[in-house]
Amino acid sequence: MTRRAFVSTTTTAAAAFTLLPRPSARGADAAAPDHSPLTPLGEPKGIHPGRVVWVHDPRALEWEGPGHGHWYEEDRLHQDRVDAMVQRALTALTGEPDSARAWDRLFRHFNQGRGRGDVGYRAGERIVIKPNWVGMIWREGAVDAETYTLVKRQDYMNTAPQMIIALVRQLQVAGVPASAITVCDALAYLVHEYHRVLHRACPDVRYADFGGKFGRLKVEDSDVPFYWSCRPAQTTQDVLPTCFAEAQYLVNFATLKSHAATGVTLCGKNHFGSFRRWPVQAGFHDMHRHSFLKEVRRYREQVDLLGHAHLGGKTMLNLIDGVFTGKHPIDANPRRMALAPFGGDWAKSLFASQDPVALDSVGFDFLRAEYDDFPRRTGVDDYLHEAALAANPPSGTFYDPDHSTPTRRLASLGVHEHWNNPEDKQYSRNLGRDAGIELVAVRLG
Repeated sequence: MTRRAFVSTTTTAAAAFTLLPRPSARGADAAAPDHSPLTPLGEPKGIHPGRVVWVHDPRALEWEGPGHGHWYEEDRLHQDRVDAMVQRALTALTGEPDSARAWDRLFRHFNQGRGRGDVGYRAGERIVIKPNWVGMIWREGAVDAETYTLVKRQDYMNTAPQMIIALVRQLQVAGVPASAITVCDALAYLVHEYHRVLHRACPDVRYADFGGKFGRLKVEDSDVPFYWSCRPAQTTQDVLPTCFAEAQYLVNFATLKSHAATGVTLCGKNHFGSFRRWPVQAGFHDMHRHSFLKEVRRYREQVDLLGHAHLGGKTMLNLIDGVFTGKHPIDANPRRMALAPFGGDWAKSLFASQDPVALDSVGFDFLRAEYDDFPRRTGVDDYLHEAALAANPPSGTFYDPDHSTPTRRLASLGVHEHWNNPEDKQYSRNLGRDAGIELVAVRLG
């Protein structure tokens, strides 16, 4: 195992924007100055604050691309190697020697942070895994809703079923029964192509999707409200799905993708699929309204999603499936990565952190180094500035997604910074500083 860390440059232009009366400034944090490399913002989270683990296994996948079957079939994505990737991510993240101790420490650290005491997982508690299955969402026609089969985007960069299986197996090591685990992307149809792989390995897991056909559970709305901190007027009240509201823990399992509108789509944006309604459904708040803005110091929906008590507040572990990358919604198939050490291969990586802001910061740096278009637009990392400084954000927004009126500000949701350069990929803690991000790189194979 080697330890390296990372930070890149993005310059934020000035122009203040206030949705609600701005709190008094807290020095440089409140001002959110131009963001140079190795300039941490916010408060790092985790057993090892600000730690992000990057596991890379060049032998995890044997797939030549479209025309060579589909990447999720016939052990092209090797389950045993994916199992090892998830296991090593957990032990490196916690500093524990084995999975059982790693999970026990994760559960205890999380429960202490929520005021539940020094306790691990307890029988009867439920866990939701939220994948990014945007390639199978009901609205875009990639899935035949009657047959539950893919009609296009057959090789799209969704969270891999093999990654979900590896995570479920690891949770079982921690004593979590499969029947206590729900896998849910509320906007997706869980197609047969994925469900066959999942159900064969994990038949007792609960699989919930938009349609609820062929033995899947249908996503239902709870009565737990979600309030947008921009305080939109005359919109239908958002509520969370029942499986999210009833769970005690959540794992946010995003994917490593560029995005034509938001620049990147990582853990923050993954929760757009944590509602049963379409992000721009008529009558509801338009989730794209501010998240698509190409300015800085703006209210961002991702902060509310990462901060809500039943979403980010229940998230004990954040993961990014980096087996593939690509550009959404342009690419139906994944792209190989030129960035070192990939050298024109598939990324074949997994990223993990207890700190969602740190994790998305690292994902952003990888994507910005790889692509010269969408991730480099102005405002792409603005949601990370807002999340890191949520208690006193540059936009002046009173972030409080748990109350109908501004009542209790969110605290900092994590630490944000950029690596020094794409070659060394070093962040502040890798350079011996007691602040910022630590990137731990683990190469398997």
